[in-house]
Amino acid sequence: MLMLLTLGFGSILTPLTLNFYVNAATSDRRYTEASQVPKQKVAIVFGAGIYPDGTPSPMLADRVDAAVELYKKGRVQKLLMTGDNSRDDYDEVSAMQRHAIAQGIPIEDITLDHAGFSTYESCYRAKEIFGIQQAVLVTQNFHLSRAIYTCQQLNVEAVGLGTPDWGSYSKATVTRYTAREKLSVLKALWEVHISRPSPTFLGKFEGIK
Repeated sequence: MLMLLTLGFGSILTPLTLNFYVNAATSDRRYTEASQVPKQKVAIVFGAGIYPDGTPSPMLADRVDAAVELYKKGRVQKLLMTGDNSRDDYDEVSAMQRHAIAQGIPIEDITLDHAGFSTYESCYRAKEIFGIQQAVLVTQNFHLSRAIYTCQQLNVEAVGLGTPDWGSYSKATVTRYTAREKLSVLKALWEVHISRPSPTFLGKFEGIK
């Protein structure tokens, strides 16, 4: 019985401890105001779903809006939109580009990564395909710690701008995403420290000028 209890507590405490570790390791790299973010050349904006008509989901729109603010405040000069374009009828990054252009961002300052199928793949490709060594990451607060940690471990020196989550969407939605994130952190630690898988697609170098 004692062994079962020990295993039970261990199975709970270990994920909590690892999530705490990732959160603590990135605490001094996370910002909530665009004006506080250190200047970098590039902001990496992570995909987050689109509607059937090709418009961004509210979470995705909020990410792009935050990146637009960084650009307009002179904190970044270029935007890398990274997301899922695995099907002809599903294109997150083009939706992100349209949303940014509608707010006055020049198309020549936007680069699209059509094969950013996960946080890990987006960070991997940012370095290997687009030559990014430093960047501001833009995503919701619940996702930001993992994104920064992953990019750091893949040799992209990263800070992040977190967009609001609690209070911005329904409680059920944020609860679901936050719970899923706890498991995603464990997967991220496995990927960056143990398995180091290659991304689905690599391809030729497309450095951002």
